[in-house]
Amino acid sequence: MTIQKNIEKILKSNNGYLKTSELKEYKLNKMLLKRFMKTGEIERISRGLYISKDTIEDDYYVLQYRCPKAIFSHETALYFHDLTDRTPDTLMITIPTGYNSRLLKDEHYVFSYIKPELHNLGKMKIKTPFGNEVYCYDIDRTICDIIRHKDKIERYQFVDALKRYSRMKNKDISKLYKYAEKLHIQKKVREYMEILL
Repeated sequence: MTIQKNIEKILKSNNGYLKTSELKEYKLNKMLLKRFMKTGEIERISRGLYISKDTIEDDYYVLQYRCPKAIFSHETALYFHDLTDRTPDTLMITIPTGYNSRLLKDEHYVFSYIKPELHNLGKMKIKTPFGNEVYCYDIDRTICDIIRHKDKIERYQFVDALKRYSRMKNKDISKLYKYAEKLHIQKKVREYMEILL
């Protein structure tokens, strides 16, 4: 298989993206990437991450690549779970307390911090609108998060999300209460659920 075909194969299998770490599998040298960049076939969008000329850049995927411990949360998770009609202006993510990220100064991201032992609670994989997999909190954890940080979300969006959640067939109330207990918000969550259900 030619070098060109190998590069195309990597790009096709990764929805138009190429990580330099994947080159080893095909015994390709990193220096080849410069050649493909010169011809305009690929573009470097982050350290170690390239995109084909025909692919639209996926901000969610790029953020996940640049900050591997990031889990999409709050309003961004509401968007992924169809609990809001609003496309997020800023991407909201949760990282473990003490995790140092170079992205902290970027105004396009809003970071929430949580104890490392609670960071993976409700973590799941979800597809972005561009078809790439990223980490996001599940529906029930997302509801707990917006109840915990009610003051950081617009009232209309908060109420709308809770109403949509209450109508969902795939909600898991027992899981919601389990998460609420671990996050020390059982009373608040039960109060809202008693009104809605």
